[in-house]
Amino acid sequence: MTVMGARNQTEPTLFERSRPGRRSSELPVTDVPDVDVDVVLDGVELAERAPLLPEIAELDLVRHFTRMAQRNHGIDVGFYPLGSCSMKYNPRVAERVAALPGFRDAHPWAPPAAVQGTLRALWELEQWLTELTGLHAATLQPAAGAQGELVGLLMIRAYHEHRHDDRDVIIVPDSAHGTNPASATTAGFEAVTVPSGPDGLVDVGALEALVNERTAGLMLTNPNTLGLFEVEIERIAAAIHDVGGLLYYDGANFNAIAGRVRPGDMGFDVVHLNVHKTFATPHGGGGPGAGPVVVSEELTPYLPAPVIVADGEPPSGYRFDWDRPLSIGRVHGFHGNVGVLLRALSYLQRHGSDGLASMSAKAVLNANYLARRTGEALPLAYPQHPPMHEFVLCGTAVREHGVRVLDVCKRLIDLGYHPPTNYFPLIVDEALMIEPTETEAPETLDGFAAALAQAVGEAAQDPDILHDAPRSTPVRRLDEASAARRPVLRWTPETDD
Repeated sequence: MTVMGARNQTEPTLFERSRPGRRSSELPVTDVPDVDVDVVLDGVELAERAPLLPEIAELDLVRHFTRMAQRNHGIDVGFYPLGSCSMKYNPRVAERVAALPGFRDAHPWAPPAAVQGTLRALWELEQWLTELTGLHAATLQPAAGAQGELVGLLMIRAYHEHRHDDRDVIIVPDSAHGTNPASATTAGFEAVTVPSGPDGLVDVGALEALVNERTAGLMLTNPNTLGLFEVEIERIAAAIHDVGGLLYYDGANFNAIAGRVRPGDMGFDVVHLNVHKTFATPHGGGGPGAGPVVVSEELTPYLPAPVIVADGEPPSGYRFDWDRPLSIGRVHGFHGNVGVLLRALSYLQRHGSDGLASMSAKAVLNANYLARRTGEALPLAYPQHPPMHEFVLCGTAVREHGVRVLDVCKRLIDLGYHPPTNYFPLIVDEALMIEPTETEAPETLDGFAAALAQAVGEAAQDPDILHDAPRSTPVRRLDEASAARRPVLRWTPETDD
């Protein structure tokens, strides 16, 4: 791996730096007598050799990860306009709250009486989420949005099964996140697609023709994945409810409406919220995340167990209720990703209801401002409606120069910006999906718009610049198709470089 500038040198992997006998830690000498492992673990198949781990001194380990971290892009480094992901700035006050010793040092197995403060914080977060969504009760167990989807769908299934109602179809818009049909299938349903109309919204006529006695529910986010508000949401909800189905809200785009519109008031029965998006907990790099699920009163009996109950005074005012005969069961160890949830609560308390309404308004304002600016380079995919917190551009115009949107994105890296989401949603040809969030200054948005305009202009004038991008990164353009088809998932000494 080669880096630029003063760090223009190869950074070996930890395995390449490994030397036998070097250590970054030392365990104390134990006074526990030796035992015969084969006797203690009778019948357990043991590995024939110790795991292959690098052996490296602490200072070398620290320097390696520090150098690697300096090459990463993140929201603390620069603009991160990933559409659908809400890559928001994470306020440091939320980090301080999550790091308070009483929270940080709590043992997962501690009895409720010993962690009343943590339970109270989690219970208060549930109250916030039920109020913001207009629903009745919540679970904080799901570890991410996709698991939240699965939990919501399992509750929908349990609801219908308890009513002895045989329903096996979940309807999913053609612009939905890829996890929606995958979650529906995992939950045991058949996923059926409803098309979008020419304006990018759900074709309500087509939806009404699809629904029947097999319809268990509809998965939808509003604003939708194109960043457009479903203006016929009441008609959509009626179409599902009239046949006995339930309406599921994918909370990926809640940042556009938080504090202003409640999904429950739109007719939704189940909502999952990506608190690692909307409420500014850390996001990206694979986690951590949290995807709480909020439900109507009718679905409350099916929430994962246990649920937190507030029914007394300290030291035992908050407890776990395991007596949930209709529960779908536990879906996450212990109490969910507590550190992420505490950050979300801190964010909510810091903003308050008025602050959240201001936040979502600024997110929509920034998106519309940037959509107008970038529209000078590439057109909106669906200009019939103003976008909400994000928007999708159509980059088909660059193809006449032998350039793809992927090339434009790679060139943006050289121009100092993380690329937006590309080729999603799938219903837009050469899609660029951009979400600025509410915390970016106009100067940042202007700079990004100028960079996009430059890259699109270069596509016509000198397309080879885009074909060869990025040039300024530690790693040049990768063969992504081969990486996807032949991934190297395990390192061994025989693994090719």
